[in-house]
Amino acid sequence: MLKIELTESERQQLQEQRYNHPHPHVMRKMDAVLLKDLGLKNSIICKHLGVCDNTLRGYCKEYLKGGIERLKEVNFYRPSSDMKEFSGKIEDHFLENPPTSISQAVAEIEKLTGLKRGETQVRKFLKSLKFKYIKTASVPAKAFDEEKQKEQREFLEEELAPRLAEAKEGKRTVYFADAAHFVCGAFLGYIWCKARTFVQTLSGRKRYNILGVINAITHDLKYICNETYINAQTVSDLLKLIKEEHMGDINPITIVLDNARYQRCKLVQNLAEELNIELLFLPSYSPNLNLIERYWRWLRKDCLNSKFHENFAKFKEFIDNSLKKTLNKENKKELETLLNLEFQLFDNAIYYRA
Repeated sequence: MLKIELTESERQQLQEQRYNHPHPHVMRKMDAVLLKDLGLKNSIICKHLGVCDNTLRGYCKEYLKGGIERLKEVNFYRPSSDMKEFSGKIEDHFLENPPTSISQAVAEIEKLTGLKRGETQVRKFLKSLKFKYIKTASVPAKAFDEEKQKEQREFLEEELAPRLAEAKEGKRTVYFADAAHFVCGAFLGYIWCKARTFVQTLSGRKRYNILGVINAITHDLKYICNETYINAQTVSDLLKLIKEEHMGDINPITIVLDNARYQRCKLVQNLAEELNIELLFLPSYSPNLNLIERYWRWLRKDCLNSKFHENFAKFKEFIDNSLKKTLNKENKKELETLLNLEFQLFDNAIYYRA
């Protein structure tokens, strides 16, 4: 039988550490040694601490071999995956060739390393490498052209960022403008369900057009809707609406927008000059620099994705209700996160904070 006899100084040290040590496992070991020093039976100590007899003997052996300092050691057994040895190789390969499923990842890892592992283990391993299962997004192919990337970066740093800095200081009003065209039909998205769900869709090509602007700082929304076309006259009407809203405001107004023909025409540019509104045109193929693009994605997710609309009138009603949420600031917190002034450039997918 193992016998523990503590000195008075050891008892005092253990009495203090059993309540103050940062690791609960060490505190339990110290409790065990103190109780053993009192001469209590192993069965009583085990019942009090909730451990088995072998564990208690292990605690006592630790003390007898190395004293209190040995009790402070925490040496849990943590098995590591054999794949860890190939972490760098696997990570580099999947960064270049992302797997579309866990089963594909299992097969690729077996080819690379000769290790055959189950899907659960591979999924856990990929998560340890910070890989996530994320839906891909589309972007114009020309956005990855080196000249285009250089143009985007220069525009962001030299044109857009200074104006946004002024907007943050309250010295300028900056809007992002764009048109969205929603065709009445099924918009498919992700949902939590137990079986695959089929969303009904209507036939026909009726669409609901929205030309909108969103304030870069306050996220105030202004828009014009129709069921025909967005044209230069629609843009002109929106410019007048913005100017009316800021009547008497001494701060300059900038609208960031793309190069759609109905926005670059002389009618629109002449009116903007007359209203003293600056039109800041984005580089071509640069939807990543237009803040309102994120808002349209939110709108689709909020009212269209995976939902059935009985007719075109209901379809419009759903969209209008989501627009009203923004007008009434019901989704203010959500938009503060979504519409932060961080922009993604595509030279190595670098994020730029304006």
